[in-house]
Amino acid sequence: MKNHVKYLAAALALALIGNAAAKTSDADVTRATLDNGLRVVIVRDALAPVVTTEMNYLVGSDEVPDGFPGSAHALEHMMFRGSPGLSKDQLAAISANMGGSFNADTTQGVTQYYFVAPSQDLDVALHTEALRMRGLDIADAEWAKERGAIEQEVSRDLSSPDFKFYTQLLAQLFDGTPYAHTPLGTRESFNKTSAAMLRTFHDSWYTPNNAILVITGDVDPAATLAKVQAQFGDIPRKQLPARPTFDFRPVQAKTVKLPTDSPYGSVYIGYRMPGMQDKDYATALVLSEAMGSQRAALFGMGMDGSALYGGFSGEWMPRAGGAVAIGIFPRGGNPQPVLAKMRSILAEAATKGIDPALVEAAKRKAIAGLEFKKNSVEGLANAWSQALAFQGLDSPDAMKQALEAVTPEAVNALARATFDPAHAVTAILTPESSGKPVEGKGFGGAENFASSPDKPVTLPDWAAQAFAKLEVPQSTLKPVSYTLSNGIRLIVQPESISDTVELFGRIKTNQDLQAGKDEEGVADVLDGLFPFGTASMNRLQLQQALDAISAKESAGTSFSLSVPSAHFADGIALLADNELHPALPAQAFAVVQNQMAGMVAGQLQSPDFLTELGLAKALLPANDLQLRHPTPQSVTGLTLAKVKSYYAQTFRPDMTTIVIVGKVDPAQAKQLVEQAFGAWKAQGAKPDVDYVAVPPNKPGQFNVPDTSASQDSVQMAQTIDVTRNDPTRYALNLGDQVLGGGFYASRLYHDLRDTRGLVYNVGTKFDLDRYRSTYTVSFGSDPDKVAAASAIVVQDLKLMQQAPVSDSDLKRAKGILLRQIPLGESSFGAIGNQLLMLSIEDKPLDAMTIAGQHYLKLTAPEVQQAYAKHVRPDAFVTAVKGPAPKG
Repeated sequence: MKNHVKYLAAALALALIGNAAAKTSDADVTRATLDNGLRVVIVRDALAPVVTTEMNYLVGSDEVPDGFPGSAHALEHMMFRGSPGLSKDQLAAISANMGGSFNADTTQGVTQYYFVAPSQDLDVALHTEALRMRGLDIADAEWAKERGAIEQEVSRDLSSPDFKFYTQLLAQLFDGTPYAHTPLGTRESFNKTSAAMLRTFHDSWYTPNNAILVITGDVDPAATLAKVQAQFGDIPRKQLPARPTFDFRPVQAKTVKLPTDSPYGSVYIGYRMPGMQDKDYATALVLSEAMGSQRAALFGMGMDGSALYGGFSGEWMPRAGGAVAIGIFPRGGNPQPVLAKMRSILAEAATKGIDPALVEAAKRKAIAGLEFKKNSVEGLANAWSQALAFQGLDSPDAMKQALEAVTPEAVNALARATFDPAHAVTAILTPESSGKPVEGKGFGGAENFASSPDKPVTLPDWAAQAFAKLEVPQSTLKPVSYTLSNGIRLIVQPESISDTVELFGRIKTNQDLQAGKDEEGVADVLDGLFPFGTASMNRLQLQQALDAISAKESAGTSFSLSVPSAHFADGIALLADNELHPALPAQAFAVVQNQMAGMVAGQLQSPDFLTELGLAKALLPANDLQLRHPTPQSVTGLTLAKVKSYYAQTFRPDMTTIVIVGKVDPAQAKQLVEQAFGAWKAQGAKPDVDYVAVPPNKPGQFNVPDTSASQDSVQMAQTIDVTRNDPTRYALNLGDQVLGGGFYASRLYHDLRDTRGLVYNVGTKFDLDRYRSTYTVSFGSDPDKVAAASAIVVQDLKLMQQAPVSDSDLKRAKGILLRQIPLGESSFGAIGNQLLMLSIEDKPLDAMTIAGQHYLKLTAPEVQQAYAKHVRPDAFVTAVKGPAPKG
């Protein structure tokens, strides 16, 4: 399952967008309540032939028995271990065959289960979810296996100092209520939990009259409702147990001090806030957005040099919320001045109020953000689930009305009530040095493990029929491509699903190949200067202009714009001004240079950096250009002239791609881009920004100590001789779906998690570049499990080389990759980034369809041959970050 806790540093903008959706016409929304109490909402969204189903059970960690804080989370895991009429292996195969997302999320008051899949698989998703509502197969042996995996998840989260603070913040803000603990649970409680307890929890709460089913996507609403009735209509309703009460006590001020493995230190000041079902919730959202604005004083700390970064973020539960002011200080720096300034800013907000202009801008952005929810099939489902299950609203549009009613006076009143130092929880996370990497002598050698079963899983007839036929889906994309006179590649994908436009841009650069001698870090300093405005507008004026049109913009080598379609011309003009005429002021340069030097000094001692650098040194030849990295000396040695020279040299229109997705005519988009970017000219020949090929690496192992972690993070990496244009990549990608894709049905998932509980999750990745490539397997596990997990990875790769994959595995892998084609077109972000990537890599814009045709034709012996020839199971460099591995 995915991470179940939202970290406090998450941007509030995401929370705002996640809590609302644009007004949808009545013709697009179908509502019903079945006789058994199941509430159903179906919202048609024809962006792509994709559907999202979200089953929201109105139960979470609030309702768990005393002493068992992770019961809801544990049951969520067991929901993936099979039901009467659907075995665990069948469920895994079904979820993999659908090719999309099949996951869950446990929160305080709601547990969600969702599918994101091609519309053709809606019947399968509904049938599966209905079986899981009817009952589960929760045997002691199955719970024992899953408990090992869930305890790895606990170890992973408790290895994060930010999460440790989060747990203490909850305990302090919500003492005496169910919110005082996270939904994650503890190892101690899981060791006391029995399968019988989990069955009781399911039978008590997982009932149709305690659930809301949200379906969005390219579906026929009437036909879909009939399918829901057929699958769920005869499931009986039940009498629900009593729910817990909430008696919030006054928060007592407290200061927490913790070490962190981050390259920088953090200061948090947290407060209790209204919850999602509180009458002041919209006011809290606006207050948080205004406090976190780029025009506000907290963000300004990162712009005037008094901190590396400043901001404000909120998290909301149904009955209460929490918010934190955030300040970042350099490693070795004194947190007290940052803390003092944050307290001063918060005190001023409480006594003098919030700038009314910031309040109005926050309201406009939040309301405009509602329209952007239409740009994702999955996002639209999330918005409706949030409104109905979490907020207790009739529809997402009710949030718009609440936001419109917020006044500056209400925001100021909430600020006065909230920002009281007597009720603040403060945390200071101070960076702690990692030990130097230690070369390993291996992790226990070869062991004999049971391998993944190669026998096919027999699916129920209703599922087998759905997956019987494999074909390349027809893409819904019809991008229009232009090459402008100055060399810019412009790609426009018109979409009329919403009144918005999103732009994605990138300039091909490579600091390692283009920066001068001893100028490592010049690109990072340059990127840090773009937020300081343009030659004609300072940073506050630029942000004010963006706020006026409810736009979000970022400039640099990667640049973007999100704007209502009515303001697209103004938005692209502002983006181009920032991209082509950055202010690059001397005072800002001094601030950014000092901040960057401090960040780099901390980074060089952080476990994450030492791990990545150790891997790179083991994989690449000595003195390879990819080994270049900033140092405090290289950053402090930069001058503003050198930064401007790097900008002039590397920012070229003939190395730039712009992708525009949304409600815009291609010809109009071309005209506006030419007006905004047409004067930009390139000087000299195009630079080469691709690394050269490298020889195969030698095997090795090393450990990077991380005293803040309780779990090891493991990366097993090697160089491979298949590049991004090599036709062999299709066979490797297909085999990777068998080995590590499809999550629940992959061989590594089966052998590492399902049967042995050694890891929580495992990932595989081919990173194919123009001339050099790598293959990486990553997982997290307790130190005493690293040896066994690493050996299984090697063994499963050797099995891929020694025998062809089964027909069922091959068919499932093909189905996954083919079904992922429409899923890659189900949001503006997915469309824009896909087209941008294809252009940057000089591939045809229909490359996904071409790949599908290759996958359809591949045979099992061809996959076996590709792995035998190009993957070297005994040549991994294994990097372990955390406690020293055992075994």
